[in-house]
Amino acid sequence: MKKTTSYILVGLILNVLVCTSCTESKRKDGRTDTYSSGVITFASDESFSPIIEEQREVFQSIYREAQLIPFYTTESEGMDSLLQGKVQLVITSRDFKKAEKQNFIDRQFMPQSVKLAYDGLALIVNKSNTDTCISVKDIAKILTGEARKWSDLYPGSTRGDIHLVFDNKKSSTVHFAEDSILGGKPITNPNVVATNKTADVIDYVEHTPGAIGIIGSNWLNDKRDTTNLTFKKNIRTMSVSRMDKATPANSWKPYQYYIYNGNYPLIRTIYALLNDPYNGLPWGFAQFIASPKGQMIVFKSGLLPVQGDITIRDVNISQ
Repeated sequence: MKKTTSYILVGLILNVLVCTSCTESKRKDGRTDTYSSGVITFASDESFSPIIEEQREVFQSIYREAQLIPFYTTESEGMDSLLQGKVQLVITSRDFKKAEKQNFIDRQFMPQSVKLAYDGLALIVNKSNTDTCISVKDIAKILTGEARKWSDLYPGSTRGDIHLVFDNKKSSTVHFAEDSILGGKPITNPNVVATNKTADVIDYVEHTPGAIGIIGSNWLNDKRDTTNLTFKKNIRTMSVSRMDKATPANSWKPYQYYIYNGNYPLIRTIYALLNDPYNGLPWGFAQFIASPKGQMIVFKSGLLPVQGDITIRDVNISQ
């Protein structure tokens, strides 16, 4: 009886090993990662690096056998890497285009997209600048060159030329400006420039009184403020209006509540775009960000979660 039992156990073990080796042999690309273990490289738009770094650190603290190597780049380069099979996950501010999805389908793949968060595209100025209300229409005038000086928007201003700066000429912020603000038209103002990364935009604005920087709002949250109601103290954040003429009464900052109720006009969705036929570590990380724990990290970063119940409370402040 004991020998029979022993043979059965050995047989079961051998079957498991055979099945495992069969599964591994099907991975012609050499991948060995699972939903919660292994090593992968993934791409992300550089403008989302603060929130993605937080998510990555928490994920790896929970799943000790997982190692996520981020490749922070532009939206265009991230999508190219996904299409070429260099990565199986890219985090960006748009869904698949029809042609991109068809490209995968033609190659017998099933690409998937997961909504992760809502981000307010923020306009920042030097802390000495008191002209902090601007309309979407005025932003369009700057992008096209119709408005090149501060006095073109604010009569009497002596601030001089407006220097609008993006994080990268191929970034998602540039694409948002062209697609959502200019209706698909290109930026034509020669005073609009681009740096290499978001940190450079903030530094440029800090040292240039006439500059306006366009960055993701996840860069603005002051880590000391657990309420997400203040932004970094060394710059000012502009209030943006949908109306033709911006006033303090009709303009809004990219606070979570104003993203939630739609008052803030420059809102973009953050997506995880996947081509992961094994549902391995890229899929596991994307699903973690979309899970309650990941969505709480999104909330604490100052962005608006896609999942979960949002509770709104009125607060009376006595002075």
